[in-house]
Amino acid sequence: MTAVAGPEQAVTSDQHLEQPYVYRRRELTEPDWRRFPGWADVTEAQWRDAQWQRVNCVRNIKQLRKVLGDTVDERFYEDLAADQQDMATMSMLLPPQMLNTMAPEASGGELTDALFADPIRHYMMPVRSDRDPRWPSHPHAERDSLHEAEMWVVEGLTHRYPTKVLAELLSTCPQYCGHCTRMDLVGNSTPQIDKHKLALKPVDRQDAMIDYLRNTPGVRDVVVSGGDVANVPWHQLESFLMRLLDVETVRDIRLATKALAGLPQHWLQPKVVEGMERVARTAARRGVNLAIHTHVNHVQSVTPLVAEAARAMLDVGVRDVRNQGVLMRGVNDTSDALLDLCFALQGEASILPYYFYMCDMIPNSEHWRVAVWEAQRLQHSIMGYLPGYATPRIICDVPYVGKRWVHQVAEYDRERGISYWTKNYRTGIELDDPEALERRYEYYDPISTLPESGQRWWAEHGAS
Repeated sequence: MTAVAGPEQAVTSDQHLEQPYVYRRRELTEPDWRRFPGWADVTEAQWRDAQWQRVNCVRNIKQLRKVLGDTVDERFYEDLAADQQDMATMSMLLPPQMLNTMAPEASGGELTDALFADPIRHYMMPVRSDRDPRWPSHPHAERDSLHEAEMWVVEGLTHRYPTKVLAELLSTCPQYCGHCTRMDLVGNSTPQIDKHKLALKPVDRQDAMIDYLRNTPGVRDVVVSGGDVANVPWHQLESFLMRLLDVETVRDIRLATKALAGLPQHWLQPKVVEGMERVARTAARRGVNLAIHTHVNHVQSVTPLVAEAARAMLDVGVRDVRNQGVLMRGVNDTSDALLDLCFALQGEASILPYYFYMCDMIPNSEHWRVAVWEAQRLQHSIMGYLPGYATPRIICDVPYVGKRWVHQVAEYDRERGISYWTKNYRTGIELDDPEALERRYEYYDPISTLPESGQRWWAEHGAS
């Protein structure tokens, strides 16, 4: 029997059209760091040592040259230097683990082009030629694009949602992502950005946070972040978490750490594993949900060490390890890239795919950002492959609104790339605003994704 699909297309009963995405299980692999000349003699014991990883982080081009040797052309270093001078909002800080996931199969003369094309290099070590030549920044880009500091109730504690707060314990990370949404505070200053500083001593900041939570019983959920909690000395972090667990109204605690992927060696240290077990047991005894949220954007980052670290946390009683990635052009803006990553996370590393945020509207980020309609298309394209509980939601974090599924847009002007959003709660700075729940809040697509008429409109009106 023959089913006719068209005048020149015949599909017989023993033929099958290929699915848009075809799943094939792939075992995780750790790229061989010895392919880089500077690490040719590094032993496995050194590689697994968290202190060795921190000491040997790449912080500048001179150190990068020492690792890569003469395997990379001068044009790459020149492009990188130009970006650091003219565009970068984050300084360079790359643990060996993170750098090793770039161009994992390239070596020798192939390395230059492989680095230029590599998706992890694209956001962890941006070069000048990556940036949008016409619109490097959107006219509405802001340093604190989500206005988190405006919503501080004490220094570092953002009360944005009715029942949830964000606790920024510090302003450093083990690695710096080029697209960091907290680029106004986190990391070292760059030629373009003079960073803000936290003023209080850590102990005073933490005391103020705990006092606020004790006096605000409507808050039940605390995201402990920074920066990255992996940079908080363990005894300080454990002490803070135990104090959080003493606040009767706190029922959820989430630890935010990209280091689970960028420096998994940290989370495999005996003192950290044993300390997390003490915290997890206390949380379980008090009925508090304890989770770790990490930040992985591409399947190359999911290695056996990352899986080992995630499972170590689950084994000691952490309820969930979840991933909150960022959707970025040139990194993971295809359904294949997203599904490959999610299957590696969920199936091989025991990390639950949770959210993919659209890249926030910080300065010099237009080349990373995707339009709302592109995000909607990607959400549609990944449905039905993963288990429902492991199918991530693609989120637009709308200024003064918060997280919204990309299909929740209320109105959308595709020509000018302006989407309009509503919300059902007041942020901490709108408690006396009677119109907060009736107002429409705007979000903006990258101008390069607009039709020519829309680009002309922004060229004429963008400054105002």
